[in-house]
Amino acid sequence: METGEPVTTVPLAARLTAPRGPLFFPVTAYGPGGEVDLDVYRAHVRQGVEAGAAAVFACCGTGEFHALTPEEFQLCVRAAVEETAGRVPVVAGAGYGTALAVRYARLAEEAGADGLLAMPPYLVVAGEEGLLRHYREVAASTALPVIVYQRDNAVFSPRAVVELARTDGVVGLKDGLGDLDLMQRIVSAVRTGVPGDFLYFNGLPTAEQTQLAYRGLGVTLYSSAVFCFVPEIALAFHEALRTGDDTTAHRLLDGFYRPFTELRAQGRGYAVALVKAGVRLRGLDVGEVRPPLHEPAGDHVKRLAEVIERGRALLEEEAP
Repeated sequence: METGEPVTTVPLAARLTAPRGPLFFPVTAYGPGGEVDLDVYRAHVRQGVEAGAAAVFACCGTGEFHALTPEEFQLCVRAAVEETAGRVPVVAGAGYGTALAVRYARLAEEAGADGLLAMPPYLVVAGEEGLLRHYREVAASTALPVIVYQRDNAVFSPRAVVELARTDGVVGLKDGLGDLDLMQRIVSAVRTGVPGDFLYFNGLPTAEQTQLAYRGLGVTLYSSAVFCFVPEIALAFHEALRTGDDTTAHRLLDGFYRPFTELRAQGRGYAVALVKAGVRLRGLDVGEVRPPLHEPAGDHVKRLAEVIERGRALLEEEAP
């Protein structure tokens, strides 16, 4: 495949409308010296796609976008594109200030990505007028469709999301805030103010924990970091949501997701570090997290192994 050559002409929004599996946010693999290990990263992406991921979101939050150089970022995105080979779309992260976000957008496009997840601007707390200008400039800089990530210092009113939905190239909103009242008003405002489909994603950490509530708003897409290390549990939960099997969903929430979420809350940065530890526990050495994140405490990793085994046992209990 030539650099930037599209693998499929099917629009990203169409490929994500009714996903057959979880959205996969792979971790970025590092070698013993801290360098990016592309061979292990490729194996991680390949395993996720073969397990049933509906899309690969490369070099986003779980993939430590903040810790990657532009050159490492492009290498990883290109590797993800090559490993998926068009079977599922690849969406790449883009962030920082407008100039750098535009640079990352173009690097992702050159690498053959299918879309962008535009993360909040770095550090500044800007008004909506400035935020809208930022995302419009990012969208105008690339032919890739853009999903805007709402969280932290990039929170939008319903009116602003209507403006985003009217922006050429912006196809969706990922919510990492968790204000369901705001999300309901956003969904309503866009539905009545903008013709056509607009994608919504639940982007909270361990999104399965809140997905039943988001489903009530009509938000069916969600990120799954858990898929990185226990894809069988993530797939079972996704299927339970798809079929309306709330009994199975509740059993997995009570026996796996809640204990995992409570463990995740024991350390800052565990939304990434604990996931990476989980991948290592399952036999793929993806290395440690880069600073300023830190590794989980040893007793927390031991508890993680116990939570994983309990979750897998729950699946076996229901096996025919």
